[in-house]
Formats: sequence, C-alpha cells, structure tokens
Amino acid sequence: MSVSDQIALQLPYLRRYARALTGSQQSGDTYVRATLEAALADPTLREAIARDRASLYAAFTRIWSTGHVEEPVSGEGDTREEVAQSRLRTIAPTHRQALLLTTVEDFSREDTARVLAVDVEDVDALVNQAIAEIENESATDVLIIEDEPLISMQLEGLVSDLGHRVVGTAATHAQAVEAFSRAATRPGLVLADIQLADGSSGIEAVEDLLRFGDVPVIFITAYPERLLTGERPEPTYLVTKPFQEATVRAAISQALFFGTSHAAG
Repeated sequence: MSVSDQIALQLPYLRRYARALTGSQQSGDTYVRATLEAALADPTLREAIARDRASLYAAFTRIWSTGHVEEPVSGEGDTREEVAQSRLRTIAPTHRQALLLTTVEDFSREDTARVLAVDVEDVDALVNQAIAEIENESATDVLIIEDEPLISMQLEGLVSDLGHRVVGTAATHAQAVEAFSRAATRPGLVLADIQLADGSSGIEAVEDLLRFGDVPVIFITAYPERLLTGERPEPTYLVTKPFQEATVRAAISQALFFGTSHAAG
C-alpha cells in the first residue's frame, strides 16, 4: 500500500478528531490540510505519519498547538466559529485532547502520550482534569433518539449521572419531532442514532429538529462510514457503536462546550 493510501485510510478519523477539537468542520479541516501540506513539503514527515495512526495525530497536534494557521474568515459577525475560538482561549486544550484521544479516538495511554508529547504518567491526570471540567458544566435538557431500548436506557442513565435531564426518548423520525416540539423548554442537547426503528433516518430527524433552532447534536451509530464521506457537511460529534460510556461523556462535554449543531461548516 502506498504512503498516500495509508494516510488516506486514517483521514476521516483525523478529520472527526479535528472537528471535535475545534468545534468546527471548517476550522478542523484547515488544520488537517496544513498537516498534509507540511508532509508534502517534508518527505521525512510524510514517511513518519504513514507509519502508524499515532504518528499522524502527533504531526497534526504539532500544527494545532502552534496555532499559526490562517483560517478562512466567514465574513459574518458573531459566528459560532468566533464563539468557539473565544471559548478555546479560556481553557487548557491538552486536557480535552487527552480525553478525546483516549475515548473517542480509542488510543492507548502510551499512544496518547506520544501524540501529546507528554509522559505516560501524565495522561491520566490530564483526562481527570478534563472530566472535572465536564462535571462543572451546567445541566441541560436532553432528547434521545434511539430505537434499541437497552441502548436508550443506557444513554438515559449516563445522561442523568452527568446531571442532565432526559426530557424525551424517540425511536422514529416522527416521534423525535413530536418529543422535541412538545418539550416545555427546548432541549439543549440531542443524542441520535442514524438508523431508526421504522426505517426512518435519524439524520433527517435531526435536520427537522434544527428548524426549531440550533442545538448541539451527537450522532451515535454503528455505521460511521455513512457520515464520514467528505461529500456533505459532516457531524461535529460522532460516536461509534458499540461505545464506551467515557466516549459519550467526552462527546457530550465537547458538544456542550461549543454549543454547535450536527454539522458545523
């Protein structure tokens, strides 16, 4: 397999990580592109990032950490991107990186340490600091769109344990719209599967919900490849089934931190 093919296999997942880290598809893709451009200019780096997944993420992290990448300007006033970048300046990103790498990206402690250029012993402390930040977040109302009862109950318990309120559950597109519209206060977060009980689409259900107003959405699916195509705006927060509860916890933290919807452009 060629170097370019090896890198291409990992790109959808690096782009997912970059979106979660920056809170924006546009911003995340800008840093991924900068990483690839650096590899094109440096054959040694190109060979290194093709060696394994951790090396690719480590190269991305070096680019991200410098912050010396010119990002496209939307031309709008108080955009979600500006809000996201403003919030980023108030916290230590390494905490969130450690949490995302060990949960959403499923890296080992050793590989996470390589990516972040820290000691292995430091990884647990960084993750714990990120979790402490999560626990300090304000509670919100949550709608769960999931057609498998056991998974729905698991998500309800997880959300409640984090101090949030489940205001409705739905197994179909129609039920989701009804539950969302009937909620006394608009949910502040949606957890959604993409393939629902009656064959309807969780993606379409979310698109309908967003007509009521912008709300953070986390897709939880056994079919991530259906969304990581690069052909349309992709979910900022995407968790693969079967999931670990820590992975969902990390995604909830990021979604509420940035307050962005399912596809941030």
